[in-house]
Amino acid sequence: MVKIKDKYKLNYYVQRYNINDIFQKDMVPYMDLVLFEKNEHIYKAGDDMTYFYFLVKGKTKVYNLLKNGKSLLLKFYKPLIIVGDVEFIDKYKADSNIQAIEECLCIGITMENIRKYAIDDCKFLRYICKELGNKLSSISKHSAINLLYPLESRFASYLLATTPENNDYSKVHEIYTDKLTEVAELLGASYRHLIRIIHKLEEQNIIKKQKGSIIILDRGALDDIAEDIYEI
Repeated sequence: MVKIKDKYKLNYYVQRYNINDIFQKDMVPYMDLVLFEKNEHIYKAGDDMTYFYFLVKGKTKVYNLLKNGKSLLLKFYKPLIIVGDVEFIDKYKADSNIQAIEECLCIGITMENIRKYAIDDCKFLRYICKELGNKLSSISKHSAINLLYPLESRFASYLLATTPENNDYSKVHEIYTDKLTEVAELLGASYRHLIRIIHKLEEQNIIKKQKGSIIILDRGALDDIAEDIYEI
């Protein structure tokens, strides 16, 4: 986590997403631009929530650690999404793990300041309610994902969600073979089941597994399979 002292860049993202319009009060003086490197955690479950964040660039992975030690993927977030809405009212600990899967920029306001200046802000509270409603709907959908969606769809959605946001859509960031066990775990599947799905998609010429990476050969076909089930 690195604070970026660049008022021009901060104002650019504030204006791009109309963030200051969410509040009745001018909150720009209380905003910080914060950089998170790839694989860095924005928050881990149980962390004190010291900042309320607006994700303005990059993608994050949201997952939970289960009592058996395994991880379970919940969602991928991309701009504009807020982090800390659930904890804003009276909770101080993070509920889930939020990890940057590529370089991310967030606009942060300390929880102390946002509670001080926005706790009675009707405009901001309406925005929070709308966002919480969207997340509740997303959670309802997620509760059925592992039951109703085949692993093929979940894996396809995972690949697309982790594709960098640039003009080169053919190559997914490297997924090392020894990390496929973690991917299977996140998707609630066994490693063997995931390998069978990878072989199936290779036989259909949709992807190609190489040493250290997976190449998307037919993004359209992968889109059809994925149905964006992990995107919000």
